[in-house]
Amino acid sequence: MKPIIFTLGRALSRTAIILLTILVSLELPTSRAAAQPDSGPCRPIQYADSTFVVCTMDLRQYEVRLFWRGSDGEVLGSFDRLKETPEGSRLAVAMNAGMYHEDRSPVGLYVENGKELKAANTRNGPGNFHLKPNGIFFVKGRQAGVLETGTYLKRKIRPDFATQSGPMLVINGQIHPQFSEQSTSRKIRNGVGVKGQDVVVFAISEDPVTFSTFARLFRDELGCANALFLDGSVSSLYAPSLQRMDTIMPMGPIVGALRRRL
Repeated sequence: MKPIIFTLGRALSRTAIILLTILVSLELPTSRAAAQPDSGPCRPIQYADSTFVVCTMDLRQYEVRLFWRGSDGEVLGSFDRLKETPEGSRLAVAMNAGMYHEDRSPVGLYVENGKELKAANTRNGPGNFHLKPNGIFFVKGRQAGVLETGTYLKRKIRPDFATQSGPMLVINGQIHPQFSEQSTSRKIRNGVGVKGQDVVVFAISEDPVTFSTFARLFRDELGCANALFLDGSVSSLYAPSLQRMDTIMPMGPIVGALRRRL
């Protein structure tokens, strides 16, 4: 089993990943297997002078689901605790799954195992969540989607899993109308997009980036016609194929991808 890097700080984890990528690229492979020593779903990429980690999940191979509380009723709050659950042995990727209150309850809609635990939030207010339009990421069977909140509610979807966050990054191929390329607000950010109905794409920035850059990553580089911002600053990733497990601060809901049973 490969060792997992427990990050004491964001800068350390990101520097370690970049150095690891450079070291691997310097090796001279003697075969196709040596050229691709890791078959995990995550990879670091460069876009717009920034580094991102992108994890692409084909729903024919992975189950994507949400986690909030353990069997004891307590908030899981960390990748370490999530790994201890019955599903933990199949966990291939995980990240924080949207904004949450101080008690780590979801700010907006939250559905787990077909049960709605928090209702959709359509109120106006401050902060990124209320930078309309916001949206909902959902999974139903082996299909997934990202929709603007109003559209999602009109369709009366009954998902297996769903989480609401905001703002939307990409809406039917268009960048969120309130994003500006001249913005000076740069933060670490993570989000989710979809390609078709059976491929889910997670991304997290290694460098502080603007909303505009993050949205263009999903649309122009990753080919996602719809994408949703999950959170910023507290953004965390579990990617064992990259020997990474962020431990920045306690989380609310977590989205995880499990390897499907054969």
